[in-house]
Amino acid sequence: MTEAVEYDVVVLGGGPAGENVADRTRAAGLSTALVESELVGGECSYWACVPSKALLRPVLARSEARRVPGLAGAVQGPLDAEAVFAHRDEWTGHWKDDGQLDWLDSIGAHLYRGHGRLYGIRKVAVTSPEGEHHVLSARHAVVVATGTRAMVPDLPGLAGARPWTSREATSARRVPGRLLIVGGSVVAAEMATAWQALGSRVTVLVRGSRLLPRMESFAGELVAEALTGAGAVVRTGVSVEAVVRDGSTGPVTVVLEGGETLEGDELLIATGREPRTDDIGLDTVGLTPGGWIGVDESCRVDGHDWLYAVGDVNHRALLTHQGKYQARIAGAAIAARAAGTELDTARWGAHAATADTAALPQAVFTDPEAGAVGLTLDEAERAGHRVRAVDHDLGKVSGAGLYAEGYRGRARMVVDLDREVLLGATFVGPGAAELVHAATVAVVGEVPIDRLWHAVPSFPTISEVWLRLLETYRG
Repeated sequence: MTEAVEYDVVVLGGGPAGENVADRTRAAGLSTALVESELVGGECSYWACVPSKALLRPVLARSEARRVPGLAGAVQGPLDAEAVFAHRDEWTGHWKDDGQLDWLDSIGAHLYRGHGRLYGIRKVAVTSPEGEHHVLSARHAVVVATGTRAMVPDLPGLAGARPWTSREATSARRVPGRLLIVGGSVVAAEMATAWQALGSRVTVLVRGSRLLPRMESFAGELVAEALTGAGAVVRTGVSVEAVVRDGSTGPVTVVLEGGETLEGDELLIATGREPRTDDIGLDTVGLTPGGWIGVDESCRVDGHDWLYAVGDVNHRALLTHQGKYQARIAGAAIAARAAGTELDTARWGAHAATADTAALPQAVFTDPEAGAVGLTLDEAERAGHRVRAVDHDLGKVSGAGLYAEGYRGRARMVVDLDREVLLGATFVGPGAAELVHAATVAVVGEVPIDRLWHAVPSFPTISEVWLRLLETYRG
């Protein structure tokens, strides 16, 4: 190893969370090094949020246009898959990170490309693709932001079957004739929506009772109904026991519990995520390789006053926007501690990550879209709250009827009856993802129902559902 190069802060992982830490620490005047083994911008920019939404946007736009009088007849043909792929490729920078490198230069952060590992207290060792070795030393903090990877279950024959994970599903350059999807997650639901519309015959195999199990039950039910109506097959309560692939390019066969077999041209495994912490040197600082990293509300690792973990690796909330939020909190906390300033966790939580436990927003870009924030009804009841769920048919809101003919959707707010504030809200329907932030503000701000009554929605918009929900609650 060469002699250590010293920085105020060293960030291990250059995805959205790592980038945001670097941005905050540089803004505070702290010298910062960023270590990345792949592309700066990370999973979200190249294999997850960005390419998946680029694939889905034409799908959703066509679906909505087909329900608009005067336009429906013009959009009955198939999607131009090559044009959709080209649009996706443009948004991923053709899997090059030149733009992110320019941004890093603009903030004055130093990039080290290669595999980084903790190398004891306040140190990170980096091995470049060319085999060069560097040791980086941090005066104030090391931040782990290495994210997660797709979890592939240990099924007989699966490894040799070369299954798709979310990476292949968002970067594929041809439409498979038959696509089998194992899982009921957001990835499973979104990729089923995208590839069915692009021309695949999609079959979704869900071990549980429904799609989108972490949302209100009606969300997964409405998405499954729409997928089925579009020609996909959604089967719940089924388990895959084994996988067989015929040669290097032949079809793939899944064997279900009980012996039934299904054949496809590609197989997507969408059964969860696991932390990318198995080979980053956690053992050199007394932590367990391959595990999630526990942190406090400033995202500092328990028992280590110099070590932080932001984004997926701390398992608080596996969502890009929450990782970026945590990064802003951690960056502010690092800067405050470096300056010897007492942390502000009382006034407005500048150094405490609370939104990823109390008011977690999420948008699922299926057809129909699903958006939610806070607790579901079941979660609120299990937490011991005295609550009431208030539902409304989104299709009966004037703005929804004008948005698209035959609009189908549903809205729910979960009210804490003791404090009369919202604990959660869920919306399902075309364009429903845009309703989530208003609900997030209401939940985070703990806005009393009596005050929400005076937040008047514009007519005629889908947001008028807020008025209908409040009217129903008041009775």
